[in-house]
Amino acid sequence: MSSNHPATADKTAPDPVDPASEEIYASHKKVYPREVHGIFANLRVLGVVVLLGLYYGVAWLSWDGHQAVLLDLPARKFYIFGLTFWPQDFFYFAWLLVIAALTLFYVTSLAGRLWCGYACPQTVWTEIFLWIERKIEGSRNQQIKRDKGSMTPTKFRIKATKHLVWILFSLYTGFTFVGYFTPIRELTSAAMHFNLGPWETFWIFFYGFATYGNAGWMREQVCIYMCPYARFQSAMFDRDTLVIAYDEQRGEPRGSRKKNIDPRKAGLGDCVDCTLCVQVCPTGIDIRDGLQYQCIGCAACIDVCDEVMDKMGYSKGLIRYTTENTMQGKPAHIIRPRTIIYTLLLLALSLGLVYAISQRTPLQLDVLRDRNSLYRETPQGLVENVYTLKIINMADHTRRFHVTVSGADAGLNDLRLVMSKPVVEVPPGKVISLPVSVQIDPVELRRASSEVVFTLSAEDDPDLTSSRHARFLGPVLSR
Repeated sequence: MSSNHPATADKTAPDPVDPASEEIYASHKKVYPREVHGIFANLRVLGVVVLLGLYYGVAWLSWDGHQAVLLDLPARKFYIFGLTFWPQDFFYFAWLLVIAALTLFYVTSLAGRLWCGYACPQTVWTEIFLWIERKIEGSRNQQIKRDKGSMTPTKFRIKATKHLVWILFSLYTGFTFVGYFTPIRELTSAAMHFNLGPWETFWIFFYGFATYGNAGWMREQVCIYMCPYARFQSAMFDRDTLVIAYDEQRGEPRGSRKKNIDPRKAGLGDCVDCTLCVQVCPTGIDIRDGLQYQCIGCAACIDVCDEVMDKMGYSKGLIRYTTENTMQGKPAHIIRPRTIIYTLLLLALSLGLVYAISQRTPLQLDVLRDRNSLYRETPQGLVENVYTLKIINMADHTRRFHVTVSGADAGLNDLRLVMSKPVVEVPPGKVISLPVSVQIDPVELRRASSEVVFTLSAEDDPDLTSSRHARFLGPVLSR
């Protein structure tokens, strides 16, 4: 006899498995993306060539006798195509980061994850590693078959060759990265003579290991599990954002068929259920299941689906770039409040940055007042305040400067500046401390605290000046 008692059922039936927990704790299955050709594949290849060409090539460019792009941390100089920046110019970098972030938000609101599919470093280097893998191991099917087989001398040789090429390419990537901080020609000479410094060695291997691990092993896991952009991108999407979508009304019901069969008479949609869109996906998703955060917008599924549609004699676009409104037969709007706001913000910030850099003065003056005493009297009966001037020469050559002081308040007309030498010489990129004192006849003081202005001017360029205000303290004589 069978029993429906709960206790009996608990003993015989397996414990139910939570699908979410099963998905979280399931072991990772390697994704073997199939090679695809088409217009979007060609655009990705173009992006890889241009971006990696810039990364590996710009490091070797020279400009005005030094490396075109060099972040010289020991010398605290940052060369960017003829411009020299100093640590004091860090806010320009922060400004640029804000523009880059807004640009990413802007592009995402318009075209979805276009950055992820074509320009993200993870995508770009993964494409190179996949290309190397295909050249050495063969096609997708050959890779799957080889991985399922047992280890043989041939398999070991092929795998070892692939990883050796990966490692060498990763190390050169790390070498180029360090070449943006240490002049790459000096770095090359040091490497050839096995004379690399400890920090250069560390960062070459560290960056190389990160490239090898992320692009060679982790691949889509970086996009799915590690990248925060995949998680908050939906906040920038709306119904007019361009996304990759499967036309369910046209494609369903899906099913295989012969080429000469009319799908409408057979009760089928245009999707032949070939699963090629899944096979070419670098993150291993099925775009036919709807919009998913794992989709990086690479459009590989569009290329392969259009190829299948051509072979079947159907119109292209079963999978395509579109918007949610378009899929529902509603008009799409490129110009909308958020795109207008992003455009105005980006325009204002970009113009502001260009203007700020164009008006940048390669000279900085700071004035520190001696706080140990309010003021003191000289033997001549003058009131004296002591200051320390911090002078920063941000030019590429030594400059000589003149220092003057004037009164910002009415009545301070006879200020006397006392310093060790009349002209201050400052080497390029150096900061010097110059002690000075300012004296005045106490009868000229109208208040206990007055404002004075120190002005620094270059001897070779009188228009190059920097001014700073400071306080002058003294007694107020009764009148």
